[in-house]
Amino acid sequence: MFNRIQEDIDAAITRDPAARSKWEIVLAYPGVQALWRHRIANWLWQHNFYLLARMYANRNRRLTGIEIHPGAQIGRRCFIDHGMGVVIGETAVIGDDVMMYHGVTLGGRSLAKIKRHPTIGNGVVLGAGATVLGNISIGDKALIGANAIVTKNVAPGAVVMGAPERHLSKPDVADPELWFI
Repeated sequence: MFNRIQEDIDAAITRDPAARSKWEIVLAYPGVQALWRHRIANWLWQHNFYLLARMYANRNRRLTGIEIHPGAQIGRRCFIDHGMGVVIGETAVIGDDVMMYHGVTLGGRSLAKIKRHPTIGNGVVLGAGATVLGNISIGDKALIGANAIVTKNVAPGAVVMGAPERHLSKPDVADPELWFI
């Protein structure tokens, strides 16, 4: 658990040019704090302490403005930047090295007790306000643009923008985050 926390801090330092120190990240980055609290809530959920996990997750939401269901699976070195309004559903699976901005929703399209939330691959960037709905897969290193609404599978390395979504080829720029400006 402590190795993952250190990885989360390192991911924030690497991905946020405004980060000045590790202490700043530990004390003042709600996205990082939400991930740590989620890891505890997820452990409780995996060990069948469902009510306690939900209570802890609700406290996390009140403290950070980020709602992560304790059943969601989040990989290593995920970074939630400006995370207010992020919602991650129960059956969502998030890979390693994912970057997401404020207002991202990983939601369901069904009320059935099945896998109903998206699976996000490794190295994916989810732009501000992006909404990814249903039991779909977002391939590794895909870029989901700001305010995109995605309801279909996305190929690895693809760029998706707009509502409804438009699948574009991978941008030919050195810094793919320029697409979110």
